Amino acid sequence: MPSRRQFIAGSAVGIGVAATVQANLAAFATASRVFRKAPTGLTKFADPLPIPKVLKPDTTLTIRQQAATVKLHSQLPATPAWTFEGGFPGPVIDVRRGQRIRVSWLNRIESAFPATAVEVPFTGLDSILSPGRGGADPLPDVAALAPWVVTHLHGGEVSGDSDGWPKNGISFGQGQATEYANAQRAATLWYHDHAMDITAYNVFAGLAGLYLVRDEEEDALRLPSGPHEIPLVIADRNLDIDDAGAFTGRMLHKVGYYDAGGQRVSLPFAGPYNLANGAIWPYLNVEPRWYRFRVLNGANARTYTLQLRKENADGTSSPVPGAFVQIGTEQGLLGAPARQDQITLSPAERADLLIDFAAFAGARLQLVNTDTATSPLGPEILQFRVAGTTVTDPFTPPGTLSPSFTRLTLDKVPAGHAERYVASATHDGTTSGHPEMWELAKTSADYVPQQGDRIVKIVKDGETTSYRKVASTFDEAVTFHVDLDGWEIWNFVNLVGPNHPTHIHLLSFQALARDTYTVAVTSDAAGDVFTYTATYSAPKGLGPDEQGWKDTIRIDEHDHVSVAGRFHGGTGNYVYHCHILEHEDHGMMRPFVVAPKTVQATMATRAPGGGRTAHGGHHHG
Repeated sequence: MPSRRQFIAGSAVGIGVAATVQANLAAFATASRVFRKAPTGLTKFADPLPIPKVLKPDTTLTIRQQAATVKLHSQLPATPAWTFEGGFPGPVIDVRRGQRIRVSWLNRIESAFPATAVEVPFTGLDSILSPGRGGADPLPDVAALAPWVVTHLHGGEVSGDSDGWPKNGISFGQGQATEYANAQRAATLWYHDHAMDITAYNVFAGLAGLYLVRDEEEDALRLPSGPHEIPLVIADRNLDIDDAGAFTGRMLHKVGYYDAGGQRVSLPFAGPYNLANGAIWPYLNVEPRWYRFRVLNGANARTYTLQLRKENADGTSSPVPGAFVQIGTEQGLLGAPARQDQITLSPAERADLLIDFAAFAGARLQLVNTDTATSPLGPEILQFRVAGTTVTDPFTPPGTLSPSFTRLTLDKVPAGHAERYVASATHDGTTSGHPEMWELAKTSADYVPQQGDRIVKIVKDGETTSYRKVASTFDEAVTFHVDLDGWEIWNFVNLVGPNHPTHIHLLSFQALARDTYTVAVTSDAAGDVFTYTATYSAPKGLGPDEQGWKDTIRIDEHDHVSVAGRFHGGTGNYVYHCHILEHEDHGMMRPFVVAPKTVQATMATRAPGGGRTAHGGHHHG
């Protein structure tokens, strides 16, 4: 596996590319047209959409991680995978708010790592978005990976000992005991592997599934349910081929690399095959009525912008305006429905969507990714085949979804909240460097930079606030100490590089603002101290799909995004990180500690210098 110092922030698929990579893109237009004409060997919309089984536990549940073979497509050989209970994705866990359950995750994986991993020289998108190894030998250290796993309930308000600490992996024959209070609003959560440094490989191998929390507010809406509520996990994969050009059935984790300043730089994963619930280009038979879709972007790195298109008789397709009625984000229902032409989901983001097929009886529609430039095999994800029959459907979307929902604004954040700053950048300010996540501490006006410092100056409304990097690697000392039940505002500043979808464990938050900045980078004469000056440019605004309660937020280059929420439901060790899994595995993850306020006060007095600033936060009254 590439070292942490060899990994680049850019992915060539919907999440940006480094400047060195961009120079290769002009050649991709011709190369991709040639590749697009090549036979894929797979028929689109040949197989029905798999629907994961649903588990409704009472008080206890046992879930096994186990090796299995799955069918990604009827024209492919069986594909080896690591799974939860033999399914890819795993079963849907369906619980009620306040229903405390204990889940035992049992590692019963006895096989070798099931996918093939290679690195190939990046010469354009076709070099990574094509089936097969591209002449590269499989990476032996990945092939030798032991089944070492730990499960995280993504979005769960859980105690630290049940959160899935990345270094608390379990081996074959061991178990992970967790307890989930489910004391949170109805929401679309998910569970996935979170093992330190190998999350990208373990999730790629199949270790992920949906987890639904329901409550009385949701019940009162009488939303489409049963066969009309569809769990939908979207992801991308690549496929291995043998020397004769035939598919082997094995999934292929193929990434590109290039040289920048004598350093080998790797890209995150991007694959040419779109999967829905573990099947490549499936179809779903639907009635001409309302359906509810619980959508998860479960990809390692790809951002999807989803659109519904109607197939025309001449072989073309047309977008369906306002096709999506969004009723919820990751952490619950919106206050009112929002009709959308398209929905953008970065890795780990979810959307609770309604689609009305009533006007399309007898038609066929497609769920597609609008990023066609990086989809050499086509943008299609899923085909809907609408029955020509007439059905009685009394459902209409209600005007109010969640009476308890309140849109959070800065003036509604309680006084006394803590405020934190996190920057994503590269060590020298160049777009070809590797990604880093920096925790920032405010400096005094007379602060003299020290050797190796990274200084961040934020300029807005004629005022300059200066910060310095105080931590960036996982094993550095904790600087964020959070009070239990404390309100906090976290500010994410993307100084250089592409989108980093950032997930904070334990916290359900709302985005307050998204602004854009211009960034200049300077260094001292020795090239040792770098200063990043971010100057406010304009309000960028939040998307209509970012108005609700969330746990993951997109941070585009030169964005300053502020989120606010209250840390409750658990104490202990947690992490926050970029949810591009290859970034998470290569350094873009940091720990934080949640404890009662009285305990934090004791910790502060024992920290060097004492006081709240020892905890990396600033309190505002």
